[in-house]
Amino acid sequence: MGKIGIVREFWDFLKHEKKWWLIPLVVVLAGVGLVLIIGGNPALAPFIYPLF
Repeated sequence: MGKIGIVREFWDFLKHEKKWWLIPLVVVLAGVGLVLIIGGNPALAPFIYPLF
């Protein structure tokens, strides 16, 4: 099934249950996770610090 299946299932849940308010929450959490992953990488960390 993979990642595409999870994304598709989440999208179907949003459409069926009308939970559109979850989209900004998921986007923010994914962004924070991405910053944490990149910030933990010593080679890419100096490029993250100027953003804050």
